[in-house]
Amino acid sequence: MSERRTEEPPRTRVWVSEPETPDRSIVEATGRHWEEWVDLIDAGPGREAGHTAIAAWVLSEHGLGGWWGQGVVVGYERITGIRAPGQMPDGTFSISRSKILELSADELRDAIVDDGTRSRLVPGFQTVLRSRAGSKSPRFSLADASGEPLGVILLTLDPAPKERVRVTVTHEKLPSAEAGATWKEHWGGWLEGLAESFQALGR
Repeated sequence: MSERRTEEPPRTRVWVSEPETPDRSIVEATGRHWEEWVDLIDAGPGREAGHTAIAAWVLSEHGLGGWWGQGVVVGYERITGIRAPGQMPDGTFSISRSKILELSADELRDAIVDDGTRSRLVPGFQTVLRSRAGSKSPRFSLADASGEPLGVILLTLDPAPKERVRVTVTHEKLPSAEAGATWKEHWGGWLEGLAESFQALGR
């Protein structure tokens, strides 16, 4: 039995953007290179079919569902230009910034889920908590002072060495890649000052 070839084949097309999953990983998980998947999907449902229809076809015709099935479709959309980097299936964009801070994850989570302290940690905006009580990753909607929606924020708090916490801000439902770049810079600055802002709460 011959050993399966894992080297990436020559590209037969211009890739609009790189998929998040490298070619070696996709061939090890699915048995096919990215170039092969693009050829298959182009010959199958095609580029006009839409995300849901392509995902259903990948599952029904190739038995690939779940995380890897979605990964194939998203990679295909990135390569062919259907989906821009950071773009979600509904057409909106999402960005993330993270930083390790010397804070208590539990205390920070409690401050975010409390309406009063959240308004002090995220000043200048209207926020409404969207996550369930006790959620480990608080989610809240964001709006400007006039109430104009600005997307949805997911705050993920992961333990880090030396009793610290990795705080990741994911900003969802953005209208464009340009808006994503602006907000990515904003949340980078917010994370830089978060420890000081938290200490100012007197908690």
